Amino acid sequence: MIDASPRAKLLDAAIDRIAHHGGASKSLRALATDLGTSHRMLIYHFGSKEGLLTAVAREVEARQRAALAGLDPAEFWRRLTADDLRANEKLFFQLYGQALGGTPGTAEFLDGVIEDWLGPIEALLAERGVPEADRPAHARLGLAVTRGLLLDLVTTGDLDAVNAAMEQFTARY
Repeated sequence: MIDASPRAKLLDAAIDRIAHHGGASKSLRALATDLGTSHRMLIYHFGSKEGLLTAVAREVEARQRAALAGLDPAEFWRRLTADDLRANEKLFFQLYGQALGGTPGTAEFLDGVIEDWLGPIEALLAERGVPEADRPAHARLGLAVTRGLLLDLVTTGDLDAVNAAMEQFTARY
């Protein structure tokens, strides 16, 4: 069942808008204008600009975890590094830094930012025959390498270098 609530519609529109045009540096009023709503509606549904951006990043992460179940690791990596997700990846790291720095309204972002990924990654490792006792460490390592390379990508824009590094990691892994 698709959630057609006003909040869900605004969230979907924000995800689409930020994926194609960015938005983390915009004011709440400018984001509201871009989304065809008022800043008061965004405050009502998300509490603040940071609340909206956190909701966007968490939903994108949830969608990525859902996609992991149906893709092989190489295809998943290609999807993560696609141009249309670059703004969402950049937003993820911006919010991560803000939350770690204590920016008001961003602490919720850290809830599950690691743990929510470990289960799906461990399930993928189980399919690949990794012994159960080894899965937690392998999952954290894979998540760390993936996030590190994504940070490299949003920082440098050098997709070829990032892909080469991931190929080396997966070949050795």
